[in-house]
Amino acid sequence: MEEKITRRDILAKAAVLGVGIAVGSAGTRIASADTAETGTAESGNKNDEPKSGEEPVMRQWPWPYVKLDPVETAELAYNGWYELGCGGTVVMSIFSQLAEKVGEPYKSFPDESFVIFEGGLGGWGTLCGSLNGAAMVCSLIIGPPTKDETSVLMAINTMDWYSHAIMPIYVPKEPRANVDGIVHTVSDSPLCHVSVGKWEKESKFATSSPERKDRCARVSASVAYKLVMTLNEWIDGNYHEEVTWFGPQKALMPAQYNCADCHGKNVPKAPQPEKK
Repeated sequence: MEEKITRRDILAKAAVLGVGIAVGSAGTRIASADTAETGTAESGNKNDEPKSGEEPVMRQWPWPYVKLDPVETAELAYNGWYELGCGGTVVMSIFSQLAEKVGEPYKSFPDESFVIFEGGLGGWGTLCGSLNGAAMVCSLIIGPPTKDETSVLMAINTMDWYSHAIMPIYVPKEPRANVDGIVHTVSDSPLCHVSVGKWEKESKFATSSPERKDRCARVSASVAYKLVMTLNEWIDGNYHEEVTWFGPQKALMPAQYNCADCHGKNVPKAPQPEKK
């Protein structure tokens, strides 16, 4: 029988990745336990200036969240893709609304800095930028995994959902291409290279085509929609997902679940940890 992965396994196995030891050591003030339990951080000072002896709002973590409309968020993400790319538009679609509804620290946050996530980070085809953006949003809103594993849980389950979803899911109100219909594919991977590559193979459209651009804008909108739905559940206390896949638990190293896609039948095994 397949071993079940629990939420706490994320923290227990974090040592495999060497993470979680120095979070907060650079001076970031972690919100106190009582604010973390409610799913909100202290709200920002609307006057933008910290009071005497108070940490700047940008350094307070986690950041406050209020429920957003998934459809409105997806529309912002779809249209924003054409300026910010896949990662930047997911961040912008959520943080721009929170800047209006909450204020700081979102008002001062430079959404444009995450254009670098486009193309799987600078065109290298690694993790889809929309997932990079979603993971960063989860971390800033939910807080450090050293105190609450939910931020990692939500991020990795979003990657698993992305990998198995028939993409793109969201249909924009005014699509810029593929007006009469769009090819749908399952990436079976969170990687930009695989996701885009499978779609291009099926659709026969090139990377530079308006059709491919529209497709990736829709994918980013789909991720933003899904993320806001999940964050809304979380802020209401209704987020109860378990872990879908966690490489350090299953493969004894950072890994995806689809090893054979790249390795074929010759999937190498990670060295076993020394028995104590």
